[in-house]
Amino acid sequence: MKSDADIKRDVELELKWDPDIHADDIAVAVKNGVVTLTGFVRSYSEKFEAERDAKRVSGVMGLANDLEVRLPSSDQRPDPEIAREAVTAIKSQLPFSYEHITPVVNNGWITLEGEVEWNYQRELAERAVRRLKGVKGVTNLIHMTPRAAPTDIKRKIEEALKRNAELEANQITVETNGSEVTLRGKVHSWAERREAERAAWAAPGVTKVDNRLTVELFAMA
Repeated sequence: MKSDADIKRDVELELKWDPDIHADDIAVAVKNGVVTLTGFVRSYSEKFEAERDAKRVSGVMGLANDLEVRLPSSDQRPDPEIAREAVTAIKSQLPFSYEHITPVVNNGWITLEGEVEWNYQRELAERAVRRLKGVKGVTNLIHMTPRAAPTDIKRKIEEALKRNAELEANQITVETNGSEVTLRGKVHSWAERREAERAAWAAPGVTKVDNRLTVELFAMA
């Protein structure tokens, strides 16, 4: 099992490896496998990327992203301008469902509201606005309105988990309550935990995934 010092070193190296991140302005702390990122970044997309980099590191069991977004003066933009560009970006990614999504901007922070049928639409809307100039953060409040019958949700998720070569499906239990899914069991990395959740969200009709999988690292011989 990796020590906190090893995890800290590897997260710092992963951040420095990423050309889109100014790693010198980010501090990394690790306690019991949980990583905390502090400092500041120059865009919301950089903050998101730093979090994703840290989660990729072996041994990471949790993460707190306390990075502050400090936009350069050249990137400061009025909220109405950001809102108009957000609408355009969402429309380009979701031409058939963009009208059901409303971006609300307050001091550079975008809140996405509305209803969609599929989780990929929620995620795609968020990705569409994440890298817009002037954005300090994104809150995704888009609701899911399922149209698929929930009876096959459990079976389809279990089948998807078994097909995934990155997962040990026999260690994961799927519970369903209508369109809501709970994942229980053990995985061996944070990345594996996220992959299981992604597979659950991909099932038609799912409106909520409660990921209660615990990360248990392989013991080193």
